[in-house]
Amino acid sequence: MPPYQRKTPKEILASISRLHKGRLKIIIGSVAGSGKTYHLLQEGKFLKRKGVNVVIGWLETHGRKETAEQVGGLAILPREVIPYGAARLEEMDTTAVIARRPEVVLVDELAHTNVPGSLLKKRYEDILQLLEHGISVISTVNVQHVESLNDAVEQLTGVRVRETVPDAILQMANEIELIDVTPQMLAQRMREGKIYKLEKVEQALGSFFKIGNLIALRELALREIADDVDERLESWERGPSLRGPWRKREVIFVCIDLGDQAERLIRRGFRIAHRLKAEWHVHYVHSRKIQQTEAQQKRLHALRQLCERLGGQLAVSAADRRQEISGILLKKLTDLQATQLIIGQSRRPPWQTLVRKTIVQDLLRSARHLDMLIVAKWETEPMPPNLGAGPVDDL
Repeated sequence: MPPYQRKTPKEILASISRLHKGRLKIIIGSVAGSGKTYHLLQEGKFLKRKGVNVVIGWLETHGRKETAEQVGGLAILPREVIPYGAARLEEMDTTAVIARRPEVVLVDELAHTNVPGSLLKKRYEDILQLLEHGISVISTVNVQHVESLNDAVEQLTGVRVRETVPDAILQMANEIELIDVTPQMLAQRMREGKIYKLEKVEQALGSFFKIGNLIALRELALREIADDVDERLESWERGPSLRGPWRKREVIFVCIDLGDQAERLIRRGFRIAHRLKAEWHVHYVHSRKIQQTEAQQKRLHALRQLCERLGGQLAVSAADRRQEISGILLKKLTDLQATQLIIGQSRRPPWQTLVRKTIVQDLLRSARHLDMLIVAKWETEPMPPNLGAGPVDDL
C-alpha cells in the first residue's frame, strides 16, 4: 500500500481476519479533559501489577501534571523522529513496538494524523499493524472524532472536526469503555487550568467548551456506547428468545449529488443502516452530455472515499436527459429491493416547481412502495464552486 492511503473497510476486515491474539480496547470520552489518558495509564499499571508485559507506545499528557504522575513504572518506548522541513517531529515508532513484542501497548489519541513522511497516514493504521502482529492495544478517542458523527458534532457545536476515525475501527474493538464526566465537572477542570493553559480558559469556555456543547457531546457519547452495547448483545445471541422476532430485511438507498450536503446524506444513510442492521447503497447520477471538470472529479473521488471509510460503495450512473433520472433511480431501487430512500431537498426555488417537477417530486409520486426521508438543507457554508453541474444537482 502506498504511503498516506487509508485502508478501506474491506482491507480492515481482512486485517482483522489475520489477527492471532491482538485485542483492541478503546476508551472513549465526550471531550478533551474527560480523563481518558489518566484512565489509560491506570489500566496499564493495573495490568503490570498482574504480571502483564505492558508498555507505552504513545502518550500525550498535554502538560497535565496529574496525568504525567500516573505513568509510574510503565516503560515508555522511544519515539520515531521524522524530519519535516527545518523541524524534527515525533511519532510512535511502530516498528520498535513490534520488535519489543509486548503483550499490551498503550496508544493515546486514536484519531491522530501522522506527520508527513510517516509510513502510514493515520494512527489507527499503526494500531492495525500492531494487532496483526498479535500485540493487544488500548487506545483513546473523543466522540467527536467518530466519522459518522461528524455532521452531528458540527451542527451541535459549530465546529467541523477534521481528524476522524472510521466507524469500522470502533466496530472491530473487543471492548469500548466510556469515561463519563459531567459538563459542570469539565468546566471546573477547565477553570482550574487542568485541561488548557489558564490564558486560554475563557476563550475555550466561550466556544467549544460551552456548557450546552458539553451536554450535547456527552449525550452523543452515551448514545454511541448504548448503540455499541445493543449491537454486541444482538451479535451474542441472534435467537428470537433473546430479542424477539427480527424485523424484515431493510435496504437503505441514498441518492446524492456533488453539493455540499452530500457528506451529510451519506453519513445519515450509514447511521440509519447501522441501527437497522441493514444494507445501504449510495448512488449518483451525472449527465452523459456534460464533461466533468477536474474539480467535480475530485469531489466525486472524495465522496467515494467517504463511503468506503464507512463500509459502503458509491455507484455512478449516467443519464442523457434530466427526465431519465427518476427512471434510473427507480430501477436501481427496485433491483436492490430498497425499503428506504434518503435524498436531499431540492435547491430549486419553489416557484420553479410550478413549471417543472423536481426529481424529489417525481420520486414521491412513483416510489410509494418504500419509505422516503427528505433531509432538510442545513446552511453551513457555501457550496464549493463549479461542482453543481449534472442533472441530479438540479433536483
